[in-house]
Amino acid sequence: MDPTIAIVGVGAGIGIAAYAVLAQIDERKAIRESLRHLEGYETVNDMRDRELFDPLRDRVITPLLGAMTRLGRKYTPIGYVDNVRHKFTLAGEGTPESVDRFLAVRVGTVVAIPFILWLMLGLNPLGMTGKSQWAVTFMLVFALGAGPAASLNRKVHDRQSRVLRQLPDVLDLLTISVEAGLGFEQALDRTISTVPGPLTDEFARMLGETRAGASRAEAMRSLEARIDIPEVRSFVLAILQADTFGISIGRVMRAQADEMRIHRRQLAQEKAQKAPVKMLIPMVFCVFPALFVVVIGPAMINIKNNF
Repeated sequence: MDPTIAIVGVGAGIGIAAYAVLAQIDERKAIRESLRHLEGYETVNDMRDRELFDPLRDRVITPLLGAMTRLGRKYTPIGYVDNVRHKFTLAGEGTPESVDRFLAVRVGTVVAIPFILWLMLGLNPLGMTGKSQWAVTFMLVFALGAGPAASLNRKVHDRQSRVLRQLPDVLDLLTISVEAGLGFEQALDRTISTVPGPLTDEFARMLGETRAGASRAEAMRSLEARIDIPEVRSFVLAILQADTFGISIGRVMRAQADEMRIHRRQLAQEKAQKAPVKMLIPMVFCVFPALFVVVIGPAMINIKNNF
């Protein structure tokens, strides 16, 4: 046998053996690394046990709210969901999650009304009878039926009131900034950083829309739709007309600021004049009876004892 062939064969055998040993070492090293990564983790073999590791909110509450939301979207009148979405936009919470949560709550309250009727009229846990039982039942049913919508309307009203109170001050600062030589967008930036509030939040969103490519007219009309009060509508129309006809924005904003201050003063005077009328009902039904008892009560007792 040729010695060269023997040497080549021995070398090839040694190489194959070394490759097999190194491959086995690399495989064991990879297995040890995988096991090291799995330390501290609990393996779950059963699918049911795997689902039980999820929090209760993901397993029960979220699917239940999703089912109630789909039910609410299916059986609500046409345009109701759009109306709710618009109200949430006016309230500053125009996210899809807010609308879905509201629809789920509405379905829950409607489903709870028969249960309340059965509880109050059938079981009667409070032990009431007659008119008091019917009155309490009616108040509970009315609260369940009108409560969510009333709460949403209250949020819209509160936010619009805050915008209305903030509008004259914001317009004053905008006017001063524009008259000082700043552009309209720069004046808005300065106002947003100086005066926090719902109105400046909407101004910040409007600036974001213009910087994203929308025109000033489109952004301002979207701003007016998100707030939906006559004073903001008047301001938006004045600015758009100034842009269209080339009128000085500073002069227009000065006129708008003066008008808003006068309007705020008139609103304060109106509320002050309504106060005596609103105070009349609690005075007649709460204050006057107690006053009559204190003032006339001893005299009536003396008259009774004398006669």
